[in-house]
Amino acid sequence: MAGYTIGVDFGSLSARAVLLSAENGNEIAVAESAYAHGVMNEADICGGTSSDKTALQHPEDYRRSLGETVRGVLKKSGISPDEIGAIAIDFTASNVMPVDKDGEPLASLPEFEKEPHAYVKMWKHHGASDEAKRLTDVAREKFPELLQAYSGVISSEWFFAKVYEVFNKAPEVYDRAHRFLEAGDWITMLLTDSDAKSAGLAGYKALWCEDYGYPSDEFFGADDPAFRNVVSEKMSGEVKELGERAGLMSKRGADITGLNVGTPVSVSLIDAHAALPAAGAVDPGDLMIIMGTSACHIIISDKEADVMGICGRVKGGVVPGYFAYEAGQPAVGDALAWFTKSCVTASYESEARDRGISIFELLGEKAKRLGESESRLIALDWWNGSRSPYADYRLSGLILGLTLATPPEAIFRAMCESIAYGTRRIIEEYERGGIEVKRVIVGGGIAKKNGYIMQMLADVCGREIYVSDSRQAGAHGSAIYAAVSAGYYNTVAEAAEAMASGADEKFTPHRGKRIYDVLYREYIGLCEYFHSENEVMKRLARLTNVDK
Repeated sequence: MAGYTIGVDFGSLSARAVLLSAENGNEIAVAESAYAHGVMNEADICGGTSSDKTALQHPEDYRRSLGETVRGVLKKSGISPDEIGAIAIDFTASNVMPVDKDGEPLASLPEFEKEPHAYVKMWKHHGASDEAKRLTDVAREKFPELLQAYSGVISSEWFFAKVYEVFNKAPEVYDRAHRFLEAGDWITMLLTDSDAKSAGLAGYKALWCEDYGYPSDEFFGADDPAFRNVVSEKMSGEVKELGERAGLMSKRGADITGLNVGTPVSVSLIDAHAALPAAGAVDPGDLMIIMGTSACHIIISDKEADVMGICGRVKGGVVPGYFAYEAGQPAVGDALAWFTKSCVTASYESEARDRGISIFELLGEKAKRLGESESRLIALDWWNGSRSPYADYRLSGLILGLTLATPPEAIFRAMCESIAYGTRRIIEEYERGGIEVKRVIVGGGIAKKNGYIMQMLADVCGREIYVSDSRQAGAHGSAIYAAVSAGYYNTVAEAAEAMASGADEKFTPHRGKRIYDVLYREYIGLCEYFHSENEVMKRLARLTNVDK
């Protein structure tokens, strides 16, 4: 089979494109482009102070990175645009942005340059916590069926909570917006001039279901009648299945990317979900963990079941015809990066630099040399709140057992263990809900770079852990979906069989790690205690009264 496809993976800080052979999935070229503005807050946009719940991005970073990465792989490969069968993109989610009638982001307009609510509210923006709670309360009281696939909670990270935040806090932005879009759908709109929407993005982040579509006007108007018509007034476009064409490349898209007008453009994807076909994880029982700044735990199943702590259950959400369940941890790489920047001494930095290794490698080496009971700590992995199983972003990280003799590597070990404990709990909740976990595959930057954490996962979970061979799993997976849109393959499973990078590195659990079973029980006990809203509120109330 002659022909090539391109996948572009939009992450939290940069975009990466890969150009693949559609015949066998061989990687021909890779290009990366960092976002010039990175992650912003209110102070970056309009000065003053900023909330730690705010995480914003500039949409022009996405547009520029799209052009730089696609043109980059074409230049590096020497492949002609005539040979590109299709392109697909994946994106972190939910990244919500308001646009005008021409599809231009409001943040790019001079009148909204200093208005934070006109910018992209990225996935880890938690400023919509109050709105999420209000929508959750309405659903629980009047529309409980809406929450069956989402563990009974609407997250502050999701689409409508963020739109509702704009409605409440910046009505001039809400009124001016012709529509609100997921950033992934905005990119396909830029490329095609169509307003097709992704079933994956809509299903997991916007309460959409193929049986009834979006929630009713009655639901959205129950808390505030003026928000009643948000779907009809601020959203439009057909929701399409993954692997379908969003449309064909427009002149505007061709000008940005250098691809030919008329090139098929696939429906957008959630970044973590795109990694599954890249690793060949498309069969029932395959659990894929995408581990980067955060972690998503996605499993394919032929069963519809209620599972505690899932962030969504969508039929066709990853592989058409199968259910895909998603759970996750909102801080993994982010938490470890915070620790190395804020809590590691200069002597450790100097040692790593002198040896030519990363600070993570150094800490991993030192942590391995600690005895099993030496400086034993236990931590909770809630450094950016809890996604699974509690969906509560007010929760915070915790480390118990610190003394004046505790070295940095002991804290590092405890934080890595907490990541593994969180994963083990997600696996157990899947199986408790009747979803068998047959194989565990890990992809993402941490999986390839940090064998210490991968071995920790194997030991704590008591399972073999396979590591995806692709260093660009999201972009690779997007290129596989593009191959379906191009007509090279009939199904996602068929394309994945031919083009997947596979998962050949394996970590096997060490024997004699029973201490992890003991510590895991302690971890569960701490989770159950500290997540309790009543207990937390009582303790906070006592502390507040001390000052009175």
